[in-house]
Amino acid sequence: MTKIKNLFKGLPKKHQILIASCSAFVGILLVLPSEQASASRSTTKPSFEVGKTYDLSIPEHTVEKLQQVAEQKPSNLSWQTATVKSGDSLAKIMARFGFSAAITHQLTQTEHGKQLAALNVGDELELASDDNGALVAIKYPTSVTTTLHIDANEQGFVSRVEEKQVETRVDYAQATITSNFWSAALSAGLSNQQTMNLANVFGWDIDFALDIREGDSFAVMFEDNYIDGEFVGHGNILAAEFTNQGETFKAIRFKDGEYYNEKGDSMRKSFLRAPVSFQYISSNFKPRRYHPILKRYKAHNGVDYQAPTGTPVKAAGNGRVIASTYNKYNGHYVFIQHANNIVTKYLHFSKRKVKKGQRVKQGQVIGLVGSTGLSQAPHLHYEFLLNGVHRNPRTVKLPDAQPIAKKYKQEFTELASNMLGQLEGSKQALIAATQDSEQQAIGD
Repeated sequence: MTKIKNLFKGLPKKHQILIASCSAFVGILLVLPSEQASASRSTTKPSFEVGKTYDLSIPEHTVEKLQQVAEQKPSNLSWQTATVKSGDSLAKIMARFGFSAAITHQLTQTEHGKQLAALNVGDELELASDDNGALVAIKYPTSVTTTLHIDANEQGFVSRVEEKQVETRVDYAQATITSNFWSAALSAGLSNQQTMNLANVFGWDIDFALDIREGDSFAVMFEDNYIDGEFVGHGNILAAEFTNQGETFKAIRFKDGEYYNEKGDSMRKSFLRAPVSFQYISSNFKPRRYHPILKRYKAHNGVDYQAPTGTPVKAAGNGRVIASTYNKYNGHYVFIQHANNIVTKYLHFSKRKVKKGQRVKQGQVIGLVGSTGLSQAPHLHYEFLLNGVHRNPRTVKLPDAQPIAKKYKQEFTELASNMLGQLEGSKQALIAATQDSEQQAIGD
């Protein structure tokens, strides 16, 4: 009897209440007879035969109530939010909230538990514990659309991933530039990221730092993403048109994720026009320039892009590093050999990020802007050589990347026609709406 009492006391409080309630109910049924039983007792004593089975029915509403009590899940869970800090791991977070290393190990051993090993600073985990402080559930949103759930069961923990359906809607924007591209894009309703993406699409044809003029215009068709009817962010640019100094460029996104013009030629050229995000050009390509440090005239065989120290410098194209070292003239510098007998040179780094002999891809960071060697201020000196002859990096004709594959040409042509048709229609509609709004304002 003592063992039973101790076992009962060791149960969770809710389980104790449930067992006590059921015991009391059964006791009442045994002590208080039904009206039919009372009447029988007053007249005739019931007789029972040994070995025979008798049906003692319980009222239906009572059975339903017992089932509801038995199936009821604890609702008094205590939820806490853990925000991932710098240097945090799952073990540190769990320890901070009072959970053991054994619990942490069980969590990581679930089917999707490895996702907890890739926590990022700022991520949030929701931890649920019961009245006894035992961990019973974890919710970890791994993205806007997916959430990792881990729940306790008799064997330990089990995990599942909840995926929310994303609804994609198509939206449009267009503007004419009156001061600068960035202001026009933001006024048209594009986000900072969309503005950068649009510049990247046309970045091989247009120098957005120097080529933009008042009167240039653009139109863009893009995706908006929604979850449960709520806007969660912008998606891909689907098609775009940019008119720069009277010349119009068009781009369409294909299913391979690349952008092509209406003829199917890649928008991505084999070389970046400028390998760094710069503030301004401090010195252009000149056959004869007065050197501010050497105090004499000499050829300036590259372009100097002024930028803050530490600004990433990217490889202008795919190639192999043929030099990555330091001297008193160039400071820290990197030379890259490309196909078609092209060499690009990058001078005055504060730090180099690649080594000689290393293969690099277009856009890969190869160093950081600095002011080493013969340099008066932080900048990148960039040179472009074809067959050993220096060419102006800003004006040299850049070789095109591969056009769309022939087997996809028909599919792309139909897609491009549809996309550009929608883009033109939306552009005209937006222009008409703007004109109507202006006329109405004048009338008022």
